[in-house]
Amino acid sequence: MPPNTTATTGDTATTGAAPAKSGRKKGRKARLIVLVLVLAVIGGIAFGAYWSISTVRASFPQTKGSITLQGLSGPVDVKRDGNGIPQIYASSDEDLFMAQGFVQAQDRFYEMDVRRHMTAGRLSEMFGKSQVKNDEFLRTLGWDRIAGQEYDTKLSAATKKYLQAYAKGVNAYLQGKDGKDISLEYAALGFTNDYKPEKWTPVDSISWLKAMAWDLRGNMQDEIDRALMTSRLGPQQIQDLYPEYPYSRNKPIVQEGQYDELTHSFQQSGASGASQNTGTTSTSGTTGGATGGSAGSTGTTGSSTSTTSGSSLTSQLAGLYNVLDDVPTAVGVNGQGIGSNSWVVSGKYTITKKPLLANDPHLSASLPSVWYQMGLHCRSVSTTCQYDVTGYTFAGMPGVIIGHNANIAWGMTNSGVDVTDLYLEKVSANGYLYDGKIRPFKTREETIKVAGGASKKIVVRQTKDGMPLLSDRDDELVQVGKRATVNAAAPDRGDGYGIALRWTALDPGTSMDAVFALDKAADWSDFRQAAALFDVPSQNLVYADTDNHIGYTLPGRIPTRSSADDGSIPAPGWDSKYRWTGFIKQKELPYEYNPKRGYIVTANQAVVDKDKYPYTLTTDWGYGARSQRITDLIESKIKDGGKISTDDMRQMQLDNSSEIAKLLVPKLLKINLDDKNVRDAQKLLEGWDYTQESDSAAAAYFNAVWRNILKLAFGNKLPKELRVKGQCLWVDKIDSTGPVDDDTKVRECGERDADQAQPDGGDRWFEVVRTLMEKPDSDWWKTPKSGTRPPANNMDQLFRRAMIDARWELTAKLGKDIETWSWGRLHRLFLKNQTLGTDGPKALQYVLNRGPWKLSGGEATVNATGWNAAGGYNVVWVPSMRMVVNLADFDKSRWINLTGASGHAFSAHYTDQTSLWAKGELLPWSFSAKAVDDSTSDTLVLKP
Repeated sequence: MPPNTTATTGDTATTGAAPAKSGRKKGRKARLIVLVLVLAVIGGIAFGAYWSISTVRASFPQTKGSITLQGLSGPVDVKRDGNGIPQIYASSDEDLFMAQGFVQAQDRFYEMDVRRHMTAGRLSEMFGKSQVKNDEFLRTLGWDRIAGQEYDTKLSAATKKYLQAYAKGVNAYLQGKDGKDISLEYAALGFTNDYKPEKWTPVDSISWLKAMAWDLRGNMQDEIDRALMTSRLGPQQIQDLYPEYPYSRNKPIVQEGQYDELTHSFQQSGASGASQNTGTTSTSGTTGGATGGSAGSTGTTGSSTSTTSGSSLTSQLAGLYNVLDDVPTAVGVNGQGIGSNSWVVSGKYTITKKPLLANDPHLSASLPSVWYQMGLHCRSVSTTCQYDVTGYTFAGMPGVIIGHNANIAWGMTNSGVDVTDLYLEKVSANGYLYDGKIRPFKTREETIKVAGGASKKIVVRQTKDGMPLLSDRDDELVQVGKRATVNAAAPDRGDGYGIALRWTALDPGTSMDAVFALDKAADWSDFRQAAALFDVPSQNLVYADTDNHIGYTLPGRIPTRSSADDGSIPAPGWDSKYRWTGFIKQKELPYEYNPKRGYIVTANQAVVDKDKYPYTLTTDWGYGARSQRITDLIESKIKDGGKISTDDMRQMQLDNSSEIAKLLVPKLLKINLDDKNVRDAQKLLEGWDYTQESDSAAAAYFNAVWRNILKLAFGNKLPKELRVKGQCLWVDKIDSTGPVDDDTKVRECGERDADQAQPDGGDRWFEVVRTLMEKPDSDWWKTPKSGTRPPANNMDQLFRRAMIDARWELTAKLGKDIETWSWGRLHRLFLKNQTLGTDGPKALQYVLNRGPWKLSGGEATVNATGWNAAGGYNVVWVPSMRMVVNLADFDKSRWINLTGASGHAFSAHYTDQTSLWAKGELLPWSFSAKAVDDSTSDTLVLKP
């Protein structure tokens, strides 16, 4: 049974400052005066006098008139609408991308600069010694080194030319400017650091793709968590927490699809040139030979067996988690909770009689938003100027990542395929053990410059196949291997085990080529060829075109593994049979084109039924709650001849229905409760339609009950490495052999940040609870008495306890009167500047940050305003943008960003889209020259 635990402190909820509301023009002057006063408090009267309103405004971009840029071959028009969104018009490709670099630098250079310092492991140069550990880890990964290799050896001549033009535009903006002329943040840094921005390079742009790939890297976190669980849980218990994907209930993406050149013999025996992997999911901790559990799990590796004790591997991987958790996020929540929705409907089911395509990637909330909206238009499309494209890109990267051109539209969601593996390495003074021989590491020395301090040198070690030794970057990881216990079949521990990473993004690739190829693709064939270049991160790509075709394709460099290894847990690096055997060929990856059902939905569910495809893409899909809900919404609209409109697509994006509430509420309403106050809360669920509107008291109470069910049934039984910091429990004592049988209890406190802890409450946990509800007497439903709260010995009793706990939790948070409760009071979004707004002086955080907004939606709903049930109710990730593309008339498409076009804290466009976004509204999205002209507020001419 799960370990016996008793809670001694309450959970720690995610909190945030309550900075000023989003900026609008009418309040800008007042806020600028506040800024001066705040800075006077920070730095004294002289500082406040220096930092005048004119100084703050000096960094705002010029959006009217003309500017001369050396290097342009002809004039370029930059037309901005009332939200500051730019549309660029040029007569050559180089001019177009040079202007893109200039304009993005005008709006977002500080963000761009921080990003390139992160990807290069140079944050210490900007922010001092606090970032040295992060830089050490990022230097070990070597993103910028790989990006440099891509630029030198992999990318096409045309792509290099565009990257050079983009860099030229950024540097034209920087020329002659001091930090305070660029942004408020540089002005703040200037009082503690003499940092000055360097020129932009093409590699700076490429490196950002590595950061994006890192946050979308697949199942590494699950791999770590499963291994950590072995210290407290046995194989079956871990398997309970990672149930099989429900293929019969939640349909995969590809249902009528194809796999190019796959013959009958391929389907029977595997394709030549790529090793077939038909291994099944191993969630019990028994595959891979690298993990063992104190609750009785061992590692089996076919002919040989090796195990490490749960306690030693737990410490080892906990140390790795701490390093990973500290790495600044690029676009996600350090790989956790990342999802997205994208779907496309054929013209036969739309009012317009042409396809409609929707997309809303779910990423960390950031200020400014990770996305930047813009249009890139050649005045006349020709061989010298090939682009007419609009959509979302990243500040710091040329081209458009998601959007449409004159012929096609496309969206992306994270595929979640497994492209990372962790390996335990037997390390000695002379190298690492591999198939019975010691091999030398490849080494390189890195120098980390530190603002206000001495530089630091580190040595990076890599295996022959390019795997960096991550354990070199953490003292705990270096030491814990010395405590590892292994059986006779494993190598002698010596100085212990290290941890190395194999990841597809550590090989040079062609994703930057893919961006430009997608932007000018004219049809399905072009689209597929472009997608094949998008090697990392692997994304689900949905497609529609003006000729009324729809499609889906899975690109990416996806490894194949031997039958000994399914990639679900760390593997023994000393045994070659656990190394990757190759990569799935692009022609063998699933796709779907014009399916008979007339629509395609991707929302991080399984790509293809495991019984219909010969390769294991991952063992850790999203569980399909969102994708199936979207499918049901589409089916409900088109039944009996119904048609779907652009606004119907928008309304689907805003669907707040809770799938877990539909399952649990009927059961909760049958629970007998003695306390009148708890019964009053229970009555909120009567007649509730399961939608999580921000003003709903029922949604507030249900989500509190859900959170407490998870805490009582699972959270209190997980090891401290997965629980929330500050959550302390009395637990069974464990030694190197497992639980001590003398009823000895020790007090353990959680170690994980609130927005990263488990159980997070996502749709994996929906499936866990759904499965265990068929076992009402399972040990998971047992929990001890706590204070005046009764114990539970079965499911109904635990549900009763959760309802009681939820009532009094909300009483403490929202008051005793349930009439005043609402989901939005709990479920709030705070937008924080990702550097000084997070770790800077409190007064400066007040200046840079915005919020809160009270949001509808929830975890694993279509309107996925995600929250972590272990940590609290505040919003952790969001639909980072929303778009609906109308292929019948692009000017009737709609879009919205999380924040605004500008990264300048007191610009009118800093967060001018956020309130609209929170309400679920979309802005007009102009594409044709006439529509752009009609919506233009400011025009800037860039002259050669």
